[in-house]
Amino acid sequence: MEIKVSVVIPIYNSEKYLEKCLDSVKNQTLKEIQIICVNDGSTDKSLEIMENYAQNDSRFVIVNQENGGCGKAYNVGMKAAQGEYIGFVEPDDYINNDMYETLYNIAKSKDLDFVKSDFVEFKSTGETNYRALTYSKEYYNKIICPKDDINVFNFAMNTWTGLYKRNFIEQNKITYNETSGASFQDNGFWFKTFCFAEKIYFLDKAFYNYKTDNPDSSVNNPDKVFCMKVEYDLIYKFLEENPELKEKFKYIYQQRRFKNYKFSYKRIAKKYKWSFLKVFSRDLKDAAKKHEIDKTLFRNNELREIFLIKHFPLLYLMFYK
Repeated sequence: MEIKVSVVIPIYNSEKYLEKCLDSVKNQTLKEIQIICVNDGSTDKSLEIMENYAQNDSRFVIVNQENGGCGKAYNVGMKAAQGEYIGFVEPDDYINNDMYETLYNIAKSKDLDFVKSDFVEFKSTGETNYRALTYSKEYYNKIICPKDDINVFNFAMNTWTGLYKRNFIEQNKITYNETSGASFQDNGFWFKTFCFAEKIYFLDKAFYNYKTDNPDSSVNNPDKVFCMKVEYDLIYKFLEENPELKEKFKYIYQQRRFKNYKFSYKRIAKKYKWSFLKVFSRDLKDAAKKHEIDKTLFRNNELREIFLIKHFPLLYLMFYK
């Protein structure tokens, strides 16, 4: 069977949600798929659930590894991929049955590096929220080159709403960062794909259902406080290793870093905020020293925040809401 799409699912202690996730992938209307379940050292019944699916459906492939984190699991899964395109699904989420048939047909017919779509956020209570991938309808349903329009870097940051051409990923050596125990490892993969891509496409339909109330939150975990900084330091290292890309994308990189540092600052526990702000301040000063902050990429209120965090982080901590 020709494999059109390989689906990579990193799985760690996900027994509560896993069957719904695997059913949604198994029941895709596109049948020529490979379903790669990367067991990241699970200690619950996750592996048993995977094995039950693999026994009844030869499209399932199980790869076992010691617990190494989501980034490593994704990379291991991509190495096992044989499909023309690669998709990603998180084990507590699920997808609509026609997701990969729809996206594959678009990607194949237009020879895209990747195609992405809108998504739906959901909670265990049944509450749902439709999320548009872009902020403007003008970006949907047409081929775009990110090098010609860096506004696409401002769209929703995720790797699981679409399909990526495997040759595109492999030729550009695009991988997830494997920082042990870290979070936000999809940021680097996301950023690299936009830097290298020549033909991308956004579809104004939602197929992916993203769970937003998983109780395994890291906001009170001291080991997770600086994960965003670690990820963006690695992205900057990638740009330094690719001077032409750095020259083109260094300003949008600093803008994305600012926004995601702010996201981290808001979500971490109160007792860690001052430590994070001091790092935030140092990194903004470094960016300014390198002349890598393009003020036209920020709103006026963001420029005020940059000034405060750079020069008066304690005032920002005390008064800025």
